[in-house]
Amino acid sequence: MNNQQLKWLYLILLSLVWGSSFILMKKALLGVTPIQLGALRMIFTAIFLLSVAFPSLKKIQKKHYKYIVYTSLAGTFIPGFLFAFAITTIDSSIVAILNSLTPFNTLIFGATLFGFVFKRTQFYGIVIGLIGTLILILNGASLNPNQNYWYAFLIIIGSVGYALNANMIKKYLSDLDALAITTGNFLLLLVPAIIVLVFTDFFVTFDFNDEVLMQSLGYLAVLSIVGTGIAKTIYNKLVHISDPVFSSSVTYLIPLVAIFWGILDDEKLSVLQVFAGIIILLGVYLVNKKK
Repeated sequence: MNNQQLKWLYLILLSLVWGSSFILMKKALLGVTPIQLGALRMIFTAIFLLSVAFPSLKKIQKKHYKYIVYTSLAGTFIPGFLFAFAITTIDSSIVAILNSLTPFNTLIFGATLFGFVFKRTQFYGIVIGLIGTLILILNGASLNPNQNYWYAFLIIIGSVGYALNANMIKKYLSDLDALAITTGNFLLLLVPAIIVLVFTDFFVTFDFNDEVLMQSLGYLAVLSIVGTGIAKTIYNKLVHISDPVFSSSVTYLIPLVAIFWGILDDEKLSVLQVFAGIIILLGVYLVNKKK
């Protein structure tokens, strides 16, 4: 299978896995707090990766160190907590749609900070996508008055982190194995995540007989191993064989999977919100259009 075929396979696999991650986060949050979810997700992922991919760390050279630090913060640590907080107040399907702003941010930061050039159609796409996002937030606030849609800005900030991460991997870590990048990221995050978890009441209130907590940890294990450890490695490989904008366009497809799971979980979604989602997808299509 050549790289052209492989990149589309990776894109579809990631959309299925990450599209399902939002509902897993929502279920996990029934037994843990957002901070605990973010920390435990990093700890579980780090343990998994270090147990199966520790030798890959030997490939990391001194010139890679600072970018491993930067990508671990921008691509995992900061978004991990922001998304966990946001999903406690906003439906998981809406979070997924807002996350589709990532290609916009990838393009903007790629052009302004990393020397990439963008076309007029891509600029139009950015404007259209932002209009769709505004409609989505305003309508969501009226449809679900009990949900705090100001938390939508946490998703937007998280998408900026993902955008910076994609551009840094392509520009500064393209000569480093994708598995080494992922394992290096989570090795760095293991101790900070443990420290964060210690400062919550997780160990004080932990109870093996708490069914809700045990179920939450089960969801977290799947989310960490499949949705983070394996998926992040595939994503890093995708950035290597394509480009940052194509890689981040996985967020075009994620909402379709997330909305499917959200509807099964009785989340409300209005016709206008679906329309706003289509506007966003149109915008990101224009951003990714070749001509």
